[in-house]
Amino acid sequence: QAQLVESGGGLVHAGESLRLSCVASGVTLENCGVGWFRQAPGKERQRVACISGKHGNSYYDDSVKGRFTISRDNAKNTLYLEMKSLNPEDTAVYYCNAKLIVGRLYDYWGQGTQVTVSS
Repeated sequence: QAQLVESGGGLVHAGESLRLSCVASGVTLENCGVGWFRQAPGKERQRVACISGKHGNSYYDDSVKGRFTISRDNAKNTLYLEMKSLNPEDTAVYYCNAKLIVGRLYDYWGQGTQVTVSS
């Protein structure tokens, strides 16, 4: 059974950095489209960054472009999100996601990690 486990969240001041990690088991991230989403209180879940499964192209939401970097370590089966110049608007629960298509779509989510940025 596939499992995604995020870590690296925490409380930081505006302008500081964090790196989130997502370790996968039971699924090979190299074969998946992978991404990071976030959900702030009272708001819908938002896609922050992703890497396509087929071509490995990266996508970033405009709100994080130039500040966040998504990467994947295939040897460690781990997904990362490097976040720099954090601001209070980045405060949210961050979720790791992996989508695998083998006959049908398998959609895996982590439990989330809280990121809080104080002004």
